Amino acid sequence: MKTPEESRRASAAEQLDEPKLDALYVTSPPNVRYLTGFTGSNGALLLYSDGRAVFFTDPRYTVQANQQVTCKVVIAKGPITKATLIEVARSKVRRVGIEHDNLTVGQFETLKKTLPVQAELVPVTGLIERLRMVKDAAEIALIRASVIGNSRALESALKRFHMGMTESDLAAEIDYKNRKFGAESPSFDTIVAAGSHAALPHAHPGAAKIGLGMLLIDMGAFRNGYASDMTRMAYVGRADAKYKRTYKAVLEAQLAAIDAIRPGALTSTVDRAARQTLKKHNLEREFVHSTGHGLGLEIHEQPRIGKKDKTKLEPGMAITVEPGVYIEGWGGIRIEDTVLVTETGCEILTPTTKELREIC
Repeated sequence: MKTPEESRRASAAEQLDEPKLDALYVTSPPNVRYLTGFTGSNGALLLYSDGRAVFFTDPRYTVQANQQVTCKVVIAKGPITKATLIEVARSKVRRVGIEHDNLTVGQFETLKKTLPVQAELVPVTGLIERLRMVKDAAEIALIRASVIGNSRALESALKRFHMGMTESDLAAEIDYKNRKFGAESPSFDTIVAAGSHAALPHAHPGAAKIGLGMLLIDMGAFRNGYASDMTRMAYVGRADAKYKRTYKAVLEAQLAAIDAIRPGALTSTVDRAARQTLKKHNLEREFVHSTGHGLGLEIHEQPRIGKKDKTKLEPGMAITVEPGVYIEGWGGIRIEDTVLVTETGCEILTPTTKELREIC
């Protein structure tokens, strides 16, 4: 039986027919991991159109590569690009695809300058990323575990919360709890924003003490390489009428967007569902970002859930749904889940309650 990585390499090799490539040189770390399982910091893959593959790394990763990688492994004694050129010359391939958005200028110049005379470099964009949009069963299981661990971390961290705690202290507690529950690292800088600071969609936690009022927490973690992402609100003390009214509107918009998720639906349709709901509450102008994004080996992947995006949703896509309202001088409210597109609609993976929460 093939490993997930072997199946992915076979699917990727099929994609080389249309651009008429004999091989693809993969250098993006997430793409290398996707196709090989390698988790080190220095690796590249030469994938041939017939499905054969050669993985390159340096001597630091000899044992690791032999444990993780299921194709031929070459341990380069010098630069990886030099070892790749030797393989290209040996195999006599003519058209070699390179990842336009990931290969450095230095790597490109080295390849071009010393490329065998018969070979040509062909820039390609998004070839492996398009495959990564649809997750296989192994990836879905890993994303699900990451999401559950992230939700556990929030509940555990909030038990340690007390009035007067700083935003930075609560963010550190969240990161600690995520590691405690098996994460390798945050999937992005944890956002903890209190009061009017929550009006900044990507606020950085600071030394401000958290007092009475709204509290926005946006958090995620990498667990076994796969990301989770969630935003939840809490109100320190008793929530006032404006907060309750705005929270209800954002939650209604989020649920409307989730309800629009099904195979074949356009990502722009999901975004529009959230915006039209907020428009009913005269809050559409306060929604200043896209409704969501894909996630997996990276925290931000395709597809993007935005106004102008026309990607058709497919079963196996893992996306976030995160409409928000931001009012300068008052604060902001965002509610975010990780959602899996299924054969019949979608499944909300995030287990954390979305009921209005008052703490302390």
